[in-house]
Amino acid sequence: MSDKLILELVTPARQVLSEEVDEIIAPGSLGQFGLLPGHAPMLTTLQPGELRYRKGKETYHLAVSWGYVEIENDRVIILAETAEAEDEIDLERARAALGRAQRALTGMSAEEKEYLAMQQALARAMVRIQVAGRHKKF
Repeated sequence: MSDKLILELVTPARQVLSEEVDEIIAPGSLGQFGLLPGHAPMLTTLQPGELRYRKGKETYHLAVSWGYVEIENDRVIILAETAEAEDEIDLERARAALGRAQRALTGMSAEEKEYLAMQQALARAMVRIQVAGRHKKF
């Protein structure tokens, strides 16, 4: 058994990460879950949230959205719709997206076809602001 995990994080646009890490904490559909070397094989879904991984004493943070996580033989493959490292996030752009989503949802009924898209935009913006706040001062 290895003492490291191989983390591969891919979006439709690019390969975001391919690194050896010590620990991963990911936002799953049923809540956060942690992964350490030796974890049992698993396939699960990813929801918008903060993905953290640790290399030695350093912890890194990314904003991720929907996708899938596969764990097998100390290899973790994450396929996400979007993923941004904390230093890649434009905080003002994320705040503007949050405002747009909040305004769009005001007065909108859950039956409207745009409702789910606006809820998803709101979730993405909130996560991006949370993660960017770790890197940038307000």
